[in-house]
Amino acid sequence: MGAELTVAMVAGETSGDLLAGLLLGGMKARWPDLRSQGIGGPKMAALGFEAWWPYEKLAVHGFNLEVLRRFREIWGIRQALGDCLLADRPDVFVGVDAPDFNLGLEARLKASGIKTVHFVSPSIWAWRGGRINKIHRSVDHMLCLFPFEPDLYQARGIQATYVGHPLADAIPLEVPRQAARQRLGYGERDVVVAVLPGSRRGEIQHIAPTFLQTVAMLARNRPDLKFVMPIVPGLREMVMPMVAQFAPGATLQLLDGQSHDALAACDVTLIASGTATLEAALFKRPMVISYKISGLSWQIMKRMGYLPWVGLPNILLKDFVVPERLQHDATPEQLSQDVLGWLDQPAKAEAVVQRFSELHHLLRCNTAQAATHAIAQVLER
Repeated sequence: MGAELTVAMVAGETSGDLLAGLLLGGMKARWPDLRSQGIGGPKMAALGFEAWWPYEKLAVHGFNLEVLRRFREIWGIRQALGDCLLADRPDVFVGVDAPDFNLGLEARLKASGIKTVHFVSPSIWAWRGGRINKIHRSVDHMLCLFPFEPDLYQARGIQATYVGHPLADAIPLEVPRQAARQRLGYGERDVVVAVLPGSRRGEIQHIAPTFLQTVAMLARNRPDLKFVMPIVPGLREMVMPMVAQFAPGATLQLLDGQSHDALAACDVTLIASGTATLEAALFKRPMVISYKISGLSWQIMKRMGYLPWVGLPNILLKDFVVPERLQHDATPEQLSQDVLGWLDQPAKAEAVVQRFSELHHLLRCNTAQAATHAIAQVLER
């Protein structure tokens, strides 16, 4: 099987590229001559992945006009990709997150006899639980990042395996704080706030102005604070005018990528809800989670939600361990107060570090190896 194995993959955004890259590393360790192709990003390409389309083509935000405007383009990409895969049949297809794109493609491939694996369970336990019916039609095996998920699938006759979270393997248990601060030019006594407004254009558009207004307010109240903002490569030109407009006087360092350095170095992070919040938890950082989307998207998502939390650290710990400020509650005044709350209460910050350490150990399972083993079993069935 090893020399001829071909895997097709689709990752739809920066976090998916990261997860897919880690999985590809595990698969290539087992099958050195693995051929991989589909839709992905630079971390996948570094492992020999052949990207027929860049992952940016699939990155959209919420339920809004951007999605409607790009629907035809994205639908066309999915049809064309499906045609290619049916003509040059891979041994297995692995959809990495991006369920709105991948599940429909997986259903088509599975119906034709191609084995399908989905890596990262959609949050059926948080919202849109009805998708499990579509998953049943689409997926031969679900790879789950969180320990409570496989039981949900197995109860509906869907094969599933808990593989841990690859970020828990990639991020060290002991935070390399000093080394990260040296790389970013901060001293041991500097108080650093990391600002992460998201990785997609839609997120930047909705979230970055409020985050930068918060930075400006914090800078006025605490002139000694240092701010660092990692920016996804390619979005600097979008962010720079916002910085000039909303936080012109703040000591704000913009980074091209380097989000892990920013999280390792900071004392607290103001962060958009998403995978980055789990990264922040694994770096044991106190955080303030926030999110903003269009008004229509907000109304739709409110009606679909089941849980009282939206941030992954809070969901996994089943508690409001860190504050969440969403939509109209996400004001510069409130976010500033929350950030200062962490800085002014070191005992509270230390307690959350302990909880995040326990979470890190729970999620650390050598995900790449476990997921590769599960995929091998699918191939052997």
